[in-house]
Amino acid sequence: MNEIDWKNLSFGYMKTDYNVRMYYRNGKWGELEVCSEETIPMHMAATCLHYGQEAFEGLKAYRGKDGKIRIFRPEENAARLQNTCDGILMPKITTEQFVAAVKKVVKLNERFLPPYESGATLYIRPLLIGTSAQVGVHPASEYLFVIFVTPVGPYFKGGFSTNPYVIIRDYDRSAPLGTGIYKVGGNYAASLRANKMAHDLGYSCEFYLDAKEKKYMDECGAANFFGIKNNTYITPKSTSILPSVTNKSLMQLAEDLGMKVERRQIPEEELSTFEEAGACGTAAVISPISYIDDYDTKQRFVFSKDGKPGPLSTKLYNKLRAIQYGDEPDVHGWVTVLD
Repeated sequence: MNEIDWKNLSFGYMKTDYNVRMYYRNGKWGELEVCSEETIPMHMAATCLHYGQEAFEGLKAYRGKDGKIRIFRPEENAARLQNTCDGILMPKITTEQFVAAVKKVVKLNERFLPPYESGATLYIRPLLIGTSAQVGVHPASEYLFVIFVTPVGPYFKGGFSTNPYVIIRDYDRSAPLGTGIYKVGGNYAASLRANKMAHDLGYSCEFYLDAKEKKYMDECGAANFFGIKNNTYITPKSTSILPSVTNKSLMQLAEDLGMKVERRQIPEEELSTFEEAGACGTAAVISPISYIDDYDTKQRFVFSKDGKPGPLSTKLYNKLRAIQYGDEPDVHGWVTVLD
C-alpha cells in the first residue's frame, strides 16, 4: 500500500482490504462472510432501489496512545439500526451479530487505522438493504447486511472550529410522524437541495425548523443541534430527529461536568439567549456554530464573537475525544477495546 498522508485525509471513501457481509434468506440470517469485492450484485427490481428499503449506520474506531484500538458505543448503533428495522419492516440484526461484525471488519483492516494524534479515524459504515425482486410495494423477502470501513479526516476541513449555518424554510428533511427518527437514505436525499443551497450561500450547513409549525429548531443537516446557556445543555425533542449517539453521550458528559440537561422544544427566538451552540454527530463530534442566519427574516443569532469555540463546547469535545482515544477513564463503559 502506498503511504497514506494521514494528516491530510479528506472525509471520503478509500478502498480498504475487506468488508463483511451477511445474507438473510428463507426467514433467517446466514453466517458472517468476508469479502474483498467493493461491488454488490443486485437484481434490478430490488426493493432497496425502488422503495427505499435501506438503512445504514456510522461509527468510528480510534487508535490510542497505547496502540490499542477502541470502537465507540457499537451497541448504541446496533440498537438504532434495530429501531430503523422496526420502522421500515426489515429483519433485525442482533446486537451480538452487529458488534461481532464491526469488530471483525476493523480487525481485518487494521492497517488502515490512522495513528494516534493524526486527526484521522477509521469510519465504519454498516448498510442493510432489501435485495429480493419486487414490483408491488411490500417488504423484501431477502436482505444483505454489509459493513465496510474507510480512513477519514475531519468532517469539516478546519476540524474543531466554528462554522456558520443558515435556517432554510423552503424544504423539510422529514415529517413529524415520518422516517426522521430512522437512519434511512431517503432522509438524506430529502436534504440535498437545502444543503446545496446553504453551501451556495457560503454556509457550512442548512438548518431545518419543525415541518409542522416552522417554529422550533429541528436538525442541522445530518447532525443534532444543542445550545448552552446558564450552565445548561439544551437539545431539541422532536418526533422527526434522528437520535444521535454522540448527542446522547454529550448529554451524559454535560451532567458529569455539573451542567443541567434539558431535552425539549426550542423556539427559534430562543436562539438569541444561547451563549454557545453546536451541531453534533459521529462525523464531526462537535461542530461549534459561529452564527445562524435566518434566510427569510434576515435575523442573525451569534454564538461566538471572536470566532472561537465556546468554553463548554470545548470542554465537552475534549472530554468525549479523550474517552474515545483512551486518554481518560471510560467510566460509562462506552468503549469496546479490540483484543
